[in-house]
Amino acid sequence: METDLSKYSAITTPEEIPTRFAEGWNERDADKIAAIFDQDADFINVVGIWWENRDDIRTAHDYGLRVIFNDSNLRVGRVKVKYPAESVAVVHARMLLSGQSNVAGQSPQNRQTLFIFVAHKTKSGWSCVSAQNTDIVPGKETNANIDGSLESVDYRGQY
Repeated sequence: METDLSKYSAITTPEEIPTRFAEGWNERDADKIAAIFDQDADFINVVGIWWENRDDIRTAHDYGLRVIFNDSNLRVGRVKVKYPAESVAVVHARMLLSGQSNVAGQSPQNRQTLFIFVAHKTKSGWSCVSAQNTDIVPGKETNANIDGSLESVDYRGQY
């Protein structure tokens, strides 16, 4: 089901992309988030779920913003943009997530994430073809599957 996204203004610079994403998040507006992306865009979330088109990206964020993140706030930190070509931009953005919904009786703490948005210039402005969100786990180097459970680990000092 294609949603009419024409009410959202064009993105005039790649630097605007993380801000527009956070605005859509904080306004609980999955359409505003979807408007950042090409119709056939890809989005990979922090646990590796891969959505392969704008409508799936919108649907997933609509669910998440209603159920998992309904009282959350997303704040943009440092943003860095690289231009591998004049009409292509790679945008890295640190973000801070607070207020995630309780799960199994536990209150999640704030999370820091690092987004990467790959965008290209179109006739109407900048649009994302791909995005990925990664949790930042302070003091850890990688993940390890230990007894069937994924854990963030640190190998420093062991060898």
